[in-house]
Amino acid sequence: MRNKTIEQVEKTYLKADVPKFDVGDLVDVHTRILEGENERIQLFSGMVIARSGSGTREMFTVRRIVQGEGVERKFPLHSPKIAKIEVKRHSVTRRAKLYYLRDRVGKGTRLRERRGGKKVLLEDAVPSTPAPAE
Repeated sequence: MRNKTIEQVEKTYLKADVPKFDVGDLVDVHTRILEGENERIQLFSGMVIARSGSGTREMFTVRRIVQGEGVERKFPLHSPKIAKIEVKRHSVTRRAKLYYLRDRVGKGTRLRERRGGKKVLLEDAVPSTPAPAE
């Protein structure tokens, strides 16, 4: 359990516009890069293979293949250096960390796509009061 005072101080540094993404999702991370006086945005596109931490210390790891070589990069989720995170695709996973993708190449790294849809609960499907008979 963390200290309440620390939680209050950290709350001011949390970003409000963080999109909902999970492990296995394909994301584009727009990072601010300073080159002398100029600032530019650099794109890092790949699959989220891990998330860790909580609050201001929350991190996520993105993996992509560049010229046949795997490249991983860890990003702090609430960093001011992160301009934007775009979620391109949601995938179905059954694990919290996808480190097994490091050993796979080509089509072996594909994951099933998660279809967006509203799940209907059994209570919602059946009306609670019967319709009046005429």
